[in-house]
Amino acid sequence: MAGHSKWKNIQRRKNAQDAKRGKIFMKMAKEIFVAAKQGGGDPEMNPSLRLAVDKAKANNMPNDNIDRAIKKATGDLEGVNYEEMTYEGYGPGGVAVMVKALTDNKNRTASEVRYAFNKNGGNLGENGCVAFMFDRKGYLVIDRSTTDADEDEMLLAVIEAGAEEMETTDDVFEIYTDPESFAEVKNQLEADGYTFSTAELTMIPQTLSPLGEDEAKQMIRLVDMLEDNEDVQDVYHNLDADEEILAQL
Repeated sequence: MAGHSKWKNIQRRKNAQDAKRGKIFMKMAKEIFVAAKQGGGDPEMNPSLRLAVDKAKANNMPNDNIDRAIKKATGDLEGVNYEEMTYEGYGPGGVAVMVKALTDNKNRTASEVRYAFNKNGGNLGENGCVAFMFDRKGYLVIDRSTTDADEDEMLLAVIEAGAEEMETTDDVFEIYTDPESFAEVKNQLEADGYTFSTAELTMIPQTLSPLGEDEAKQMIRLVDMLEDNEDVQDVYHNLDADEEILAQL
């Protein structure tokens, strides 16, 4: 999983920009809506909903917005219906890209996603064309500033909780889990007193695709355009670029 942190750094920067633009609450509301629609409106009985609510609260989404999204999903309030869509394709230089969307208009979203690829040196492909290049994993991040645990102590706690792997940087502990055991690992580490800056199910690239400066910047413009779309929930890719290039983006 080497290189994953660089990929996450890009995503974190974009998430912060989205929050400033006020779009992230809409995306969180859609995620809560779908989770509640599929598994019921009680977060204690619906792990997917609990994860979506935790994510929304971590992004400072008001409780009223969260409750409204759940009530719309359970029929207590009138609302639209969202469908989950996945788009796959290639960015500049053949970088693999997966786009997860929640939409009330499939034709509109497909057209806008295709336009983003075409405008930024990529092309939309068939379903399955790049999915095999990614593994679905649980991903937990603990800021080292929030704990006195050293690397050995943290690793022991992670192993006992049932996680698959841990990576350590100067700033964070990054923990990876099987998606089926994600909730169990998260709950155990929370019971141990740890808090998370990130807790999500995500797609981890198996390998990274290196690009030079010009193509890397073009790739970031593609990611920016996709994430600016209110129907797009997540963008996953396997970009690898020089640290100095990433620092400029």
